Amino acid sequence: MRKNLGAKPYVYPQVVLIVAAYDEAGTPNAMNAAYGGVAGSNKIFLCLSANHKTVKNIQAKGAFTVSVGDEAHMAECDYVGVASGNNVPNKLEKCGFHTEKSEFVDAPVIQELPLALECKLISYDPDTHYMFGEIVNVSVDEKAVTPEGALDVAKLAPITYDNANKAYLALGQKVGDAFSDGKKFQ
Repeated sequence: MRKNLGAKPYVYPQVVLIVAAYDEAGTPNAMNAAYGGVAGSNKIFLCLSANHKTVKNIQAKGAFTVSVGDEAHMAECDYVGVASGNNVPNKLEKCGFHTEKSEFVDAPVIQELPLALECKLISYDPDTHYMFGEIVNVSVDEKAVTPEGALDVAKLAPITYDNANKAYLALGQKVGDAFSDGKKFQ
C-alpha cells in the first residue's frame, strides 16, 4: 500500500550545489542551492530567487561556478546556505573557504570543494527563478581523480540533501553498472 504525501519536491539524490560568483568589486560570494541539476550535456539548471546576493552577482558578471558539496565540508556548505551574502559580506572567509579565479569564466572556484562546474550565464527569469548556465569547463582536484584520469566519485565524497527530513546524506557504494546491467531484460 502507498501513502500520498502531496506535491513535494522529493527527488533523490539531490546533490548539494554551492553556487559562487564575484560581485562588481571582485569579492567572492557563494550560496547553497537546494534545487538544480544538469540540463543536457553542457548546461546546468538552477532555481534561485532573485533576492540572493549570489544571483545579483551572477547577473552582474554573467558567470558563476557550481561546486558539489562534500562530506569533509558539510558544515561549511550548510553555512553558506544559512548566512545571507546580503548581510554577511565575508561569509566564505568566515567558514574557512578559499577561492581562486576560474581559468575559463569570471567567477571564483572554491578550493576546498573538489569538483566545480565553471559556467557562463545563459538566462535568468526572476519571475520563475529559473537560471540556465553553459558549462564551459569542469575542474576537479587531483585527489578525486583515478590514475587513468577519470573522476573518482568515491574520493569526491559528495553529499545530498534529504528534503523530506532536512538532512544531508553521504552517497553510498556502487550497486551496478550503468547501461549494462539492464541488458539482461533484452
